Parts: sequence; structure tokens; C-alpha cells
Amino acid sequence: MISYKPLFTTMSKKGITSYALFKKGFSKSTYYSIQKGNSVSTNTINQLCELLNCSISDIIEYVDDET
Repeated sequence: MISYKPLFTTMSKKGITSYALFKKGFSKSTYYSIQKGNSVSTNTINQLCELLNCSISDIIEYVDDET
């Protein structure tokens, strides 16, 4: 399964709040969807990488469901 845990770690390390993302034009509904672990598009991942100036691995990671 895909985990968004790295996103929240990256935001914390960079001192970026959800409010700051919203001010930069990131959708609140998409952010809340990510918090719930729902799927998002590659365009959304791309937008987060641009806004946070980071790589994909700083946003998402694969976690084996069997562990």
C-alpha cells in the first residue's frame, strides 16, 4: 500500500504547515483526502514536489501490506 507518512515528515522538517500549502494553492479537500490515506493522482504528487521542493520519495512510500 502507498503511505503518505513521508509527506508529513517532510512538511515538519521544512516547517511547512497545511495552511501554508493552502496559501500556495494546494486544495484543502485533496490534503484532507491524503490525510485519510486515499489515492491521489500523479499530478497531485507532482504539485506537492514542486511546492515543497522535494522528490517523490519525500511524499510517498510503498509499505508491504503483509508485514
